[in-house]
Amino acid sequence: MAEQRAAEAGAAEEPADEPAKESAESGPPAWRVLLGYVRPYRWTLLLGALLSLLTGAAGLALPLVARSLIEELDGDGGIAGQLLWLTLLVLANAGLGALGYYILQRTAESVVLTARRSLTSYLLRLRISAVDASEPGDLLSRATSDTTLLRAMTTQSLIGLGTGGLTLVATLLMMGLVDVVLLGVTLGVVAAAGVVIGVIAPMIQRASKRAQESVGEMGASLERVLGALRTVKAAGAEEREERTVHEAAERSWRASVTSAKWSAVAGNTMYLAIQGVFLTVLAVGGARVATGSIEIGTLVAFLLYVFYLISPLQEVVSAITQYQVGSAAISRIREVWALPVEPTADGHRPALAAGGGEPAAVAFEDVRFRYAPDAPLVHHGVDFRVPARGMTAFVGPSGAGKTTVFSLIERFYDATEGRVLVDGRDVREWDLAQLRASIGYVEQDAPVLSGTLRDNLLFGAPDTAEDALAETLRTARLDTLVARLPEGLDTLVGHRGTKLSGGERQRVAIARALLRRPRLLLLDEATSQLDAVNEAALRDTVAEVARRTTVLVVAHRLSTVTSADRIVVMDAGRVRAVGTHRELVATNPLYAELAATQFLAEGGDPANGPSADEVSPDGPSPDGPSPEGPSANGRAVDVTAGPAS
Repeated sequence: MAEQRAAEAGAAEEPADEPAKESAESGPPAWRVLLGYVRPYRWTLLLGALLSLLTGAAGLALPLVARSLIEELDGDGGIAGQLLWLTLLVLANAGLGALGYYILQRTAESVVLTARRSLTSYLLRLRISAVDASEPGDLLSRATSDTTLLRAMTTQSLIGLGTGGLTLVATLLMMGLVDVVLLGVTLGVVAAAGVVIGVIAPMIQRASKRAQESVGEMGASLERVLGALRTVKAAGAEEREERTVHEAAERSWRASVTSAKWSAVAGNTMYLAIQGVFLTVLAVGGARVATGSIEIGTLVAFLLYVFYLISPLQEVVSAITQYQVGSAAISRIREVWALPVEPTADGHRPALAAGGGEPAAVAFEDVRFRYAPDAPLVHHGVDFRVPARGMTAFVGPSGAGKTTVFSLIERFYDATEGRVLVDGRDVREWDLAQLRASIGYVEQDAPVLSGTLRDNLLFGAPDTAEDALAETLRTARLDTLVARLPEGLDTLVGHRGTKLSGGERQRVAIARALLRRPRLLLLDEATSQLDAVNEAALRDTVAEVARRTTVLVVAHRLSTVTSADRIVVMDAGRVRAVGTHRELVATNPLYAELAATQFLAEGGDPANGPSADEVSPDGPSPDGPSPEGPSANGRAVDVTAGPAS
């Protein structure tokens, strides 16, 4: 259908009037944003508006037919014809009204669909820094609750103001044709009520925005609690967290009640105005009938128009109040559009080879990085080079900046200063999708998404053949897990993989990365939750993968570190030394201390380096570094050398 195609077009590109490039404060007014969403459905919307106007026109004819009917009662003519016309007008009014209402409601739902599609697409393109600074529950509220308000804003505000306003003008014109004096009385009373509503409208908007913000806070609080429910229960903090969520709900309730109060005042102001018009017209009109200035039929017709005036006036008032509510929601939606997004492909940048190509080389050139302009530096001139193929391990105390290295390679963040290079080219020059298609990334917490095990494994490579999937399951030692699951690969893993153990989630994450056939594999503490048997098997797997691709590992286990071709020692955002395990134990005090206290707690590995007893935490070997030993100044370190023989 044309309407569905329009919805897809609206989802593919944000409305022209979206303030994507502007701040929420300086963006276009709410009505322009709404028109941007409505534009794909303008013809359907006009059809619904036309039917509503025809409904109004049919209603406007009713008093005239009624006047003719009353005048016929004074004569000798029959009234059958007038009664027939009156009946047909009533039926036409009802039929046109029902059809117009359906079309407008359907169009309003399509507007909401377009808004949700475009907004969720934008949310998925947000920079990680923007997501880090936001509450996921609040963003969810903006994409669901706030967009819902666009439905009423489309029908009650945009269309209601148009059709109600035109019907109101037409009614006043008909009143003028009936009697100008009574029209003047009517306009005086209605104008006074309009001034009152004009004062109330901004109060409704402010209260509505506070209510929506509180709903967002409630969503953020609830998401925070449900995301760590085991911790909350284990700490016995249910009541405390319950109070936090309830306080946000109560703030929303108070703001909504305030909005409802002012909306009620606005509605009742117009109701009182109509009653005032009726009484005034009845008094003035009765006097004019008594003096013979007008006929009784004229007064009855005018009074019918007064009653008919109720509907368009209420529609206009409702449109004004709903506009205030909707503009508060649009203000929150505009705040999302003002958040920074990742760059999209522009068709002019060279495409990086897809997964399965030659291994990638990585280099950091004097990289400085901070997470926010006012935040301290995380990297202070980080400088190293990793050749294509082989395994490089990053070690150092917590907070040294190891995981940040991976985030900069993936372009979750951009370096504040310096360059991050892949194959000798700045990552900012690559098409982002092509860059990430070449990388397999296993995060520290190994996230697993709700769905089936198969969905998670094929998340980054949905077109993987069954035989390749089966081979990867064996490689990641997941085949026994799949065999004992009730539905195999189609078993649901639960929200965030809660039905899997920590080690199983890590193996799923590793398999997911391997299925992408990456040119560059990033493993961030990828085996920290595995038992010794599975860890040893996967260590061998990673070593095998490193023969045909480039592997970067953040690790604390001795077995992982000693098997690396090269080790980068980081501390306080700087590269302190680079070399092999044997070289670093002998030459770098920090690494020697880490090896003695962290890596070697389980005993030494004679095949790869000295035991814990042989490591001196007091400093390098008195013999000093070998002529080919590593550089420890943290600057321009070349790690192309292989392990010591």
